[in-house]
Amino acid sequence: MIATPAAESAPRAGRAPRKPRTDRGPRAARRPTAADGLVIVDKPAGWTSHDVVARMRGIAGTRKVGHAGTLDPMATGVLVLGIGRATKLLTYVVGADKEYTATIRLGVATNTDDAEGEVIATVDAAAVTRPAIDAGVAALTGPIEQVPSTVSAIKVDGQRAYARVRAGEQFELAARPVTIVSFTVHDVRAEELADDGGTAVDVDVTVVCTSGTYIRALARDLGTGLGVGGHLTALRRTRVGGYPIGLARTLDELEAHPDSTPLEVLPLAAAARATFPVRELTADEATALSYGKRIDAGEPAPSDPIAAIAPDGTLAALLTADGPHARPVLVFAPA
Repeated sequence: MIATPAAESAPRAGRAPRKPRTDRGPRAARRPTAADGLVIVDKPAGWTSHDVVARMRGIAGTRKVGHAGTLDPMATGVLVLGIGRATKLLTYVVGADKEYTATIRLGVATNTDDAEGEVIATVDAAAVTRPAIDAGVAALTGPIEQVPSTVSAIKVDGQRAYARVRAGEQFELAARPVTIVSFTVHDVRAEELADDGGTAVDVDVTVVCTSGTYIRALARDLGTGLGVGGHLTALRRTRVGGYPIGLARTLDELEAHPDSTPLEVLPLAAAARATFPVRELTADEATALSYGKRIDAGEPAPSDPIAAIAPDGTLAALLTADGPHARPVLVFAPA
């Protein structure tokens, strides 16, 4: 029997006929995909770095979005995001030095070394003097061995440290070398604690440090050195490498760009120039790198990754030293 059009459209037994799609509004048009480049976000408090990446995927019209180093949810400030091919740069941006402004509370210790944890000790810090604080800061400036907070994202036997803490495990993380380039005190003020808890001392500081430094641990160690304990109450990252807070945009500002135009990004070449030493290439060198070949070391000698810029102004590759040569560790313009 040949089915008629009516029979073809008849619903199966026991299943209600499908209603026409008349009760829904038009589907939102997908935003155009952003160009390859970096976006510097001013992360809001309460957001994880992953939250920001998820939001940016919608704003940039692509799932190819990553970040260069996390910020704690309580922290605000510079979060470097890569779009498209710029995600390949993030591995190298992570290692750049960083700058923070912070407030350290002396006299109160928490189990997370910041204000989001539980108070585990309170000591009256009224007798702590400014000269003592300055001496404690000086002792934590320069190359130091720092024990990260146990609630950090460092992996211990394959598991994140914070996950093991939440599971009730007790352990200590190994100290690691970091460098506190500068540790500047701006203001010191007494704060009376509630319920006759004595006096705490709040210290506003700016810290410039190498990658891998935990400002929470710095607050803890300053308080421990002064004999009163301490924790971080506010943290704002104001610079990552060559990307200062002045380049950052809030998520609301980024969301507000017109749906019909791609999101404005920091192009690959400009992004690389901001953080890496730069080498201007000849046309022959740019061609050789496009095939993954080595070139003469040239100037500057590539001890750290160097941004190799082609004659047309685009980012050709990142270079590193290889004896008398420079070899590409990352090629952005393959042949």
